[in-house]
This record gives sequence, structure tokens and C-alpha cells, in this order.
Amino acid sequence: MKPYPFSTRLLRFCVGVLAIAAPAFAQQNAPAPTSADQSLADSVRELREQVQELRGVVAEMKSESAQYRAQSDELRKELDNMRAAQGGSAPAAAASSEVANTSRPVTTRVAALEETTQLLESEIRGQYQTKVESASKYRVRLSGLVLLNMFHNRGSVDNLDFPTYANAGTFYGSRPAFGATLRQSEIGFEVFGPEWAGAKTSGEVQVDFGGGFPSAAFDGVSTGLVRLRTASAHLDWTNTSLVAGQDSLFISPNSPTSFASLAIPSFGYSGNLWSWTPQIRVEHRFALGGNQHFTLQGGILDNLTGEPSYGTRRQPQAGEISGQPAYAARTSWTRTVQGRDLTIGASGYYSRQNWGFDWDVDGWAAAADWRIPIASRFELSGEFYRGRAVGGLGGAIGQSILFSGNPADPASDFRGVNSAGGWSQLKFMATPRLEFNGVFGADRPFAADLRAYASPVGYYPWVLTANRSAMMNFVFRPRSDLLFSGEYRHLRTSQPVPYYSADQINVVMGVLF
Repeated sequence: MKPYPFSTRLLRFCVGVLAIAAPAFAQQNAPAPTSADQSLADSVRELREQVQELRGVVAEMKSESAQYRAQSDELRKELDNMRAAQGGSAPAAAASSEVANTSRPVTTRVAALEETTQLLESEIRGQYQTKVESASKYRVRLSGLVLLNMFHNRGSVDNLDFPTYANAGTFYGSRPAFGATLRQSEIGFEVFGPEWAGAKTSGEVQVDFGGGFPSAAFDGVSTGLVRLRTASAHLDWTNTSLVAGQDSLFISPNSPTSFASLAIPSFGYSGNLWSWTPQIRVEHRFALGGNQHFTLQGGILDNLTGEPSYGTRRQPQAGEISGQPAYAARTSWTRTVQGRDLTIGASGYYSRQNWGFDWDVDGWAAAADWRIPIASRFELSGEFYRGRAVGGLGGAIGQSILFSGNPADPASDFRGVNSAGGWSQLKFMATPRLEFNGVFGADRPFAADLRAYASPVGYYPWVLTANRSAMMNFVFRPRSDLLFSGEYRHLRTSQPVPYYSADQINVVMGVLF
């Protein structure tokens, strides 16, 4: 019998050493359970698991080796028979036609094996070139979007490349401006793990380059800082899912279609509630029959209130200092209509907030969302909300509370800002590769709260009383990995006395990978 290759013998030797060492580790004396003992026990358990995995690998290698040896022996016998027939006695020569008939299938079989081997080697090389490796043995997928935005603005806005509201002129006045950016490009990683307790495990991380700008003397605006968008772990059973991590706001699942505003979801601060918030939530789906299902979601979230952050050290926000999380729930009904989902949902949110000096505010929001196919090429979608002190979700144009004077003075009065807003979009799918979208949205704090004080003060430099946005765009996808888009957006924002307006034209090119 042909001896095993050196790598197989080395692997068997390692397995034997681990099999002998594992019991020895497990039998060490431990007079009292300590953290070191627990660590040792964990190490022994891991060693045992590794030994079992190695034994399984060795068994598979032995099985494959046996199959290869059997196939090799069979081919060798056929070749020996062929040679004997060709160089043998007269009876063998008389049977030359039979030998020829026998040699053909053997030669064909060898050629087929060689061809298959070359094909497999080529595929392995291709997989090796495209594979994203991880420290674990589980599959990892890389995805992303390289996005170029070229824009022309007329009027002053809060953010030159992806504005959310209009404001007073800057140092340069309110002259038209032209620019370009790639900081809305995105990179994402997904990992697909093993099953646990009957659930499929997975995780994802998504980042972009919208985290501000470095302190650079030149070209700082062209080097956006990497920013975490979402990062979450998922356990998915047949009808139930558990999600833990930083994820989008599940009580506001829709956003207008736009590749001009990805760093902040389109129409954020114009009626679209949004936040990438650390959270834990549970989802359960109930099948109702007739292409219908009912979904129930509930969870707790980091109690964010929208206050600005400064520097590198984190300070508690008013919601976090209350000592409890925010609570949210959503229910939705979905029905499949001509291959598309019709969904109607309703949501609720509660946030207890402490703004210092025993200034307690109960923040809350009630919201509705919809996505309705109309005819074969049209779709209507949107959201509406009514809430109080929900600046952390983008409500009231990011304003949760107003003060009558200095927020650091305990003699000042305060009140949570009531607000209402929403947006709606009409989509027209001209072809499977070309779509047109029209959207309108608005967010407005209540006038009673704004007029309660002669000179209201917020935690931003100015108080905003209303914000409206209107947008039209087209999205063209000539290939699955290539897109072009053009968009026009109009902003109108009010302060207690003046109002400001701005327009942006945005041309987009993106490559997906």
C-alpha cells in the first residue's frame, strides 16, 4: 500500500498530540473554582472541540484518499490489460479489434479526468482571487457603492453637498455655488454564520465618508472622514427575528428615493423621521393566507435627543441621563398585489428626558407609513408623524426643547416642542431600468410652543419654525452595477421672522460592487 503523504502523516501526529494533551489539561487539580480554573476549563473544552473537528477532517481526507486510490487502481488495471493485450500471444492479437474498442473508452476517460481537473483548478484560482477572507471559517461578503455627486446650489444651505434646510448667507453671501463630492460613497461587509438554536446567524457593518472633515490646510473638504452608519447582528428563525446593534429607525422604514442624499436619508428634517440608533428589537411575522402577512416589531433604543456632540469624549444626552432607554413598537400589514407588496404600518415611540434642574420632558411620537402599488408602473409611498420632543429622530427640524432664557440658568422656563410632519412620493417605473420620482415633505413645530417665549432659545444657534422640501429626479440603471441620476430639489425654511429658500441641481454617477 502506498504510504500517506507527509502532510497527512503530520496532521495525524498533531491530532494524536491534541488527543493526549486534552485529557491531561482537563485533569489538572483545582482546589477551588477561580477565574483561572474557569479559563482553563474553557480552554480544555475548546481543545476537545478542535480535536473533534480535526478528527472529522482526517476522516474526510481518508475517505477521499480511499476513493482516489480505488479510481487509480481501476485505471491502472485497465491500462495493464490494454498493454498485455497489445504485446501478448496470437489469441490476444486476434482480439485486437476488441482491445481497440477497450482502449478508446479508457483514453477518453483519462482525457475527461484531466479536463475536469484543469477546470476545477481554474475555478479554485478564480474563487481565491475574489474571496473575502475572515478570521473565522464563515462566508463574508463585501459590497459598496462608489458615488460621485456634482451639484449646483443657488441660495445658502446648512450643508453644501447634501443640504437639509436653507439658512442665511455665509461669509461669501448667498451667491450660487458649484462643487462635487464622493463622501457619500459606502462600503459594507456581511458575515453569514452557522445556525444556532434553529436560527440563521448573520451580521453586517456599513460605513461611509460623511463623518466631517480633517483639520487639513489644503483640500480638507475632499477627504471626508469614515463614519459608522449601521452595524448589527441578526438571529433569523422562520417567522421571528432578533436584531441587536446600530440600525435604522424601524418605526420609520421608508425614505424617498434619492442618490443625491445618502449621508442623511432623503427629506430628513422635512418630515422623514430617521436615526441610526443602537437598539435591540424583536420582529414576528404572522401568515394570514391569501398572500398576506402581519408583522409585529418592538424594541428598546438608545435614548437620543438630538443634542450636538463636541470633541472626542462622549457626554450623556438628556434622554440617556434619565436612566432608561427609549421604547418603540410598530405593526404592519402586507399583501402581495401583482408581484409587489402593498404595506401599511403604524408606530409608536416614547422617550423620557431629563434636561437638568429637574426639567423632565416626556417625548413621544405616533407615526403611519404606507407603500401602495398603483396600476402596473406607479407606486405611492410616504410617512406621517405627530410628536413631542423628538429632535433625536429628526422631528421638529431636529429641535426637542425650547428655553425662555439661558439653558444653564435654573430660573429659565422650558417646554418640549410639539411638531407634525410627513412626506409622500409618487414613483413611475417607465422601464425596468428607468424610474421617475416626485416627492414633497414638510416639518413644522407648533406655533404655540414657538410663541410661548418672546425670544426662545434652543441648543442650536437659531430656532427654525418650518422646513419644506420638494424634489424631482430620475434614476437610470443601464446595468445592475451602474447607475446615473439627475435631481432638482427646492428648500424653504422659516425662522421666527425671515424665511430662506435654496435650490440644488445634482448629477449622480455610481458604481455598485
